[in-house]
Amino acid sequence: MTTRRRRWHLLALLLALALALVAAGCGGGGDESAGGDTTAATTEEGSTEETTKEAVSGSINVLAVWTGAEGKAFQAVLDGFKEQNPDVKVSYKAAKDPGQVLATSVEGGNPPDVAALPSPGLLRDFAERGALTPIDFARDGIAENFSQSWLDLGTVKDKLYGVFFKGANKSTVWYNVAAFEDAGIEPPETFEDLQTAAGTLNSSGLAAYSIGGADGWTLTDLFENIYLRTAGPEKYDQLASHELPWTDASVTEALTEMGKIVGDKDNVAGGVSGALQTDFPTSVTQVFSDPPKAAMVFEGDFVGGVISSETKAKPKTGFNVFDFPSLKGSDPAVVGGGDVVAMFQDKPAARALIEYLATPEAAEIWAKLGGFSSPNKNVDESVYPDDITRSTASALAQAKVFRFDLSDLQPAAFGGDAMFTILQDFVKSPKDVDGTAKKLERAAAAAYKKS
Repeated sequence: MTTRRRRWHLLALLLALALALVAAGCGGGGDESAGGDTTAATTEEGSTEETTKEAVSGSINVLAVWTGAEGKAFQAVLDGFKEQNPDVKVSYKAAKDPGQVLATSVEGGNPPDVAALPSPGLLRDFAERGALTPIDFARDGIAENFSQSWLDLGTVKDKLYGVFFKGANKSTVWYNVAAFEDAGIEPPETFEDLQTAAGTLNSSGLAAYSIGGADGWTLTDLFENIYLRTAGPEKYDQLASHELPWTDASVTEALTEMGKIVGDKDNVAGGVSGALQTDFPTSVTQVFSDPPKAAMVFEGDFVGGVISSETKAKPKTGFNVFDFPSLKGSDPAVVGGGDVVAMFQDKPAARALIEYLATPEAAEIWAKLGGFSSPNKNVDESVYPDDITRSTASALAQAKVFRFDLSDLQPAAFGGDAMFTILQDFVKSPKDVDGTAKKLERAAAAAYKKS
């Protein structure tokens, strides 16, 4: 370093010291924008300088689907955000159909600042319409706390638009503990063992399966779990984007395996007609009623909430859960759902909320209250209120192979309508594998053509 440069360097250090002493003597007061946390940084010259994280202020409105107990839990999360940002006013509004409400508000030029969307499809739709602001400013934090699968789901055309705050593990099978014990069986690990266990349960006088076929989405979930395991994640992605036709051999193979469950008519509570008249909540309660009508039900981690609120069954002694079985040697995999938070208005307070919701601390507030699974892999598992929730939530966040609910990735006319009806027809005629595949392909092609 030259003599002149050394002199200026020394003067700069003395000036910085003097300013620090003045600030300390004044009690550290300052204006609102500079009232945040301070951290030390080292310059190339070896000196230190203070960088200030600016305090955030203003007001933001947030829209999501959560009401009742879920609404109160999310409000607790927002209260945690406000504790960190006391100068921000947050208004929360719940909507039964946030997609429709948002479509109307975007059209009217008055969308909320931040909203939670129930599917990546809606995120993509609003992003492609130019209604969303990218959240690449939060990419590092999201990448640190979420697996690449979740980042990919929140990305549209190479820009990050959403962070998944609430998730659901749909690769779970819930069973009546007493029914399994009476039949002398253990939770099966393979699809072949599942069918053997189902036969044993039937011989003991109880139907193995409860199917909520009146709600077609339960059938899509069953198909998706089987397809991911028989076809693998690559073909799952290709089918999800319709790069692969529904008449592909991988689809007919999965339908054939699905038929071994829905086609086992004497082993389904109420038979075919009963299954197609049973809604999702009833499919759960009839497994845990006294006496039960079936021994197990295929559905997501949210089944636990229905059991707890609608039956007297107790965890571990009355009900328990196992992972969806492996099929033909398939590796562990999770099909799931989730709510993705996006930013419609670019404000400092909205950015701060997005960054906050990507942290483990935000998710842990709701996790402690129950009825919640976080895709955030850095959430402390011990905060979940019981062993069952802990196991299903951990499987979701730590999954090496994760894929989002396939029907939710489709155009609504197919994934939220035609696919339901076609699979309901399949329950009536489970041997019509080829015909079902052709119907699925026709409906998918028509929906993609319109989208």
